[in-house]
Amino acid sequence: MRPITLELNKKSKDPLYIQLYEYLKKEIAEGGIAEGERLPSLRKMAEELGISITTAEMAYSQLLVEGYVESRPQSGYYALKVGSGPARSAGPGPAGLGESVELSAGQEPRYRYDLASFNFVKWKKCMSAVLNDWPDRLLFESDPQGELALRQQISRYVFSSRGVDCRPEDIVIAAGTQQLTNHLARILRNMDIGHVALEDPGYLPVQNIFHDRGFTITKIPVAQDGIRIEKLPVNVPSAVYVCPSNQFPTGAVMPIGRRYELLRWARENQSIILEDDYDSELRYFGKPVSALQGLDESGECVVYLGSFSSTLFPAIKISYMVLPHRMAEIFQSFKGGYDQTCSKEEQLALALFMERGYYRTGIRRMRSLYASKLQACIAAFRRWAPNLVVPLNTHSGVNLILRVLTGGMSCAELGAGTLGNKAPADLCRLAADLRLQVLPMENLSEEAEGERTASDRSFTLIFYYNQIPLDEIDDAIRDMIESWCS
Repeated sequence: MRPITLELNKKSKDPLYIQLYEYLKKEIAEGGIAEGERLPSLRKMAEELGISITTAEMAYSQLLVEGYVESRPQSGYYALKVGSGPARSAGPGPAGLGESVELSAGQEPRYRYDLASFNFVKWKKCMSAVLNDWPDRLLFESDPQGELALRQQISRYVFSSRGVDCRPEDIVIAAGTQQLTNHLARILRNMDIGHVALEDPGYLPVQNIFHDRGFTITKIPVAQDGIRIEKLPVNVPSAVYVCPSNQFPTGAVMPIGRRYELLRWARENQSIILEDDYDSELRYFGKPVSALQGLDESGECVVYLGSFSSTLFPAIKISYMVLPHRMAEIFQSFKGGYDQTCSKEEQLALALFMERGYYRTGIRRMRSLYASKLQACIAAFRRWAPNLVVPLNTHSGVNLILRVLTGGMSCAELGAGTLGNKAPADLCRLAADLRLQVLPMENLSEEAEGERTASDRSFTLIFYYNQIPLDEIDDAIRDMIESWCS
């Protein structure tokens, strides 16, 4: 290996581990680090560059995930062969097939990302264990209800962490909440329930599925303590879709008294509560309130919905629901007509990930990291836009609600003025240019921003902060405010 000539720039917007990763990637691609050559140990690399071992490990982990190196137990990291493969003819073909479909090594994701948010090394160990120890299981299709090993782990985990009382046979696994909602629509029709109440603002894909399935939809506004229960339908068997522990996108939390009130409404009206426990694990201050499912003494009023997309990584589309016994029996009657939509290999890897305790450890680490990011965001908005942006829902989740005051002034230190005539969509596009994810609230609410009166001098945006590296947050928010007010 050639001598390391990298000079890290601590003032760069690129984190130190990204700078090291890019340098090593180029060395491997250009032959400076030969195939099979051992990279310096993490400790040696850290000492040579004056960085932490964690920073070096993050760079090596990214190289490992992308296939530039391999990790040999008790030995270290070794460079792998990187080649373009045989050349293709330039003849005509179907549209797009003349171009490489591989992810370019230099292609950046759409938004900023933070590899510190998840331990891919431990995940890779579990994936490898499935291929090494259970290859025979991969020769058969997955159970339409989900792999038993994963359902057993979920059953144990949700009971200990959220008080959800269930058996593995009550759990259904699918690729995302939308797929589960399709199953729920069929079950509810079987129960002669044709009306669904939804939170406003709320998760629109669920609304669209119920609407397309012919359900009558009622929008119920969300207050500071959750959905307005007094506006729910009475004397009509219905289903209500709620996020009581961390309402998306407002962050509202339903207190225990209101939870019992909602359960009473369901019993008295022969109705079903669809409890989406969205991001309940990511509450950073105070103890989460118990899940509705665990408070339901009848055991027949609540469907509990959970997902691993926020607590693992977004690309893994594994979600699950816990059904009351009578609804589970209905699902059993038609599940044979469906294929499992989740990767069987990923289901088994997740079962191992949970069994080995990696999932619990990762949740604790994520809570600490995201809590620090949340506080950094609040401080940055107060510093750079004290009279322009008011952060809301500041206790949990992966996003902030931003109340933007259209007549407000940004921080004088930036030398910037008002937003002028910029609309919410304009601000979102400007943020995207900085690789920051910001969405207009109007996309999630019955109330369109265009319907506001002239006297209403504010609008609402959803700002996702969870994947921004902690040391980039202040600069990122400063640059965003500058672009908004330029």
